[in-house]
Amino acid sequence: MPLEAPLTPVEERVAALNDRYRHHAATAVLHHALEDPLVGRLALVSSFGAESVVLLHLLSAVAPDTPVLFIDTRMLFAETLFYQTRVAETLGLTDVRRIRPDPAQVLARDAENLLYRSDPDGCCALRKTAPLERALGDFDAWITGRKRFQGTSRATLDFFEADEAGRIKVNPLAHWRREDIAEYMVNNRLPRHPLVARGYPSIGCAPCTTPVKPGEDPRAGRWRGRDKEECGIHFAGGRVVRGPLPQAEETAGTDGDKTEDAA
Repeated sequence: MPLEAPLTPVEERVAALNDRYRHHAATAVLHHALEDPLVGRLALVSSFGAESVVLLHLLSAVAPDTPVLFIDTRMLFAETLFYQTRVAETLGLTDVRRIRPDPAQVLARDAENLLYRSDPDGCCALRKTAPLERALGDFDAWITGRKRFQGTSRATLDFFEADEAGRIKVNPLAHWRREDIAEYMVNNRLPRHPLVARGYPSIGCAPCTTPVKPGEDPRAGRWRGRDKEECGIHFAGGRVVRGPLPQAEETAGTDGDKTEDAA
């Protein structure tokens, strides 16, 4: 639903939305977000990772034609690409868009695909954050699968928050526990990412994701040994802080068409 003019500042709209839906369940938050005039045009951003299928399943039950932005960094596991196709087809998601980094910028900055070693934040900015920013240019808000239990930087996450570009981020699963995710998957017989059974409870790009040992935090395998928790998005003092983005070009890097294998 398009935003209605005149617009109040995004922070005021976020506060009003959190007050309005604070005690709603995830499905209700998702449903209302898709229709509330304070939110505007929505897309769901998904990594098709270990837990992504839960939110994708909720969306398929409410509005399966909602655009889903899948960021293909060109560094993903082959299993993730296979899983993306399977989940989209299984759930009947009709508008999955594969978002890719700008080939010219990758060639200029990371021709050998080794930037992740020397500058992981720069690699995320090049391959994920900048393509996502371009892809979100047509939307007023975006849906994420982030949850409070995923780490200290997400411990106070609300259903609605503002990003630095003035868009609203919707987090329908913010209050779900790890047990809720597991139970939902079992009860709805949802397909699991094939790497989960091999010790990957949190899955990102192949060079920066390792298996997790019993007793470790589920996200311990992400950027192991580095002072990094998010894919180019950081939180400091309650504010979202992003690493420097590559200079965007007019036609850079977003494949806005539906992927043929997911349509």
